[in-house]
Amino acid sequence: MENQNKPFWTRDSSVLLGGFLVTIFLIVYIWWPLAEEYLAYVDWNGKWWLYMDWLLLGVFLFMSITIVARANLKTDVLIIFVGICGGLAIESWGTQTNLWHYYTAERPPLWIIPAWPIASLSIDRIARFLNSMVERKETSLSSLFTILYWITFASFLILMLVFVSPTFDKSYTWLALTLCTLLIVTPTNHRFALLTFIAGAGLGYFLELWGTTRECWTYYTFQKPPFFAVLAHGMAAVAFWRAGLLVRMFGKSLGEKRVESRAQ
Repeated sequence: MENQNKPFWTRDSSVLLGGFLVTIFLIVYIWWPLAEEYLAYVDWNGKWWLYMDWLLLGVFLFMSITIVARANLKTDVLIIFVGICGGLAIESWGTQTNLWHYYTAERPPLWIIPAWPIASLSIDRIARFLNSMVERKETSLSSLFTILYWITFASFLILMLVFVSPTFDKSYTWLALTLCTLLIVTPTNHRFALLTFIAGAGLGYFLELWGTTRECWTYYTFQKPPFFAVLAHGMAAVAFWRAGLLVRMFGKSLGEKRVESRAQ
């Protein structure tokens, strides 16, 4: 794991924060009619603070702070890339199978995709912070984390089977189930996987609470939010982390082969 003794604000923090703000600006600019419709709910001539979406602003501020913490573009670029690809795949699966739908009826809406890499960066910071806390407190808890890992992920898989059961006739769903099962039965690090799941579910709760209560997106169960949807953010975070490990492994192997070919 990365050294947690690095300064909170690094040289790359400014770049990452600037990119984050530019992304938000582009989303608002490109999809201005949606932003204008949202802002129309605020009475700017009266007590505007009563109409402000403080939950959204709170989540926005929290993610802004976490993504700049110990930023390192060498690793963060990969997290962003995996987040974009993974987010697009997840949103395509959910909207194409009608497990959830957006108020704009897009399947999926492109304006929601940037939220995935941003959340992935935030989850990465939270998971690494939790991991550093565990390492400082006790280093002999590996067996406990292993037990908790299997209990947590087995329970998630059962809950997933129940939640997606109406879409068993969709190939997208079986692909998602297969991928989740493979990720669960082939752990690389029980502790970090579990902490990543907790971090993803924790942040996911507030994201889902905002999205479902504002009816930005709606699940077929009409829950606000469904318990599965919250936990699914944790599973997605683990999937993105594992995908990043595979990409790094492939890149390292490819680099070694190039070095060998040049040496011959």
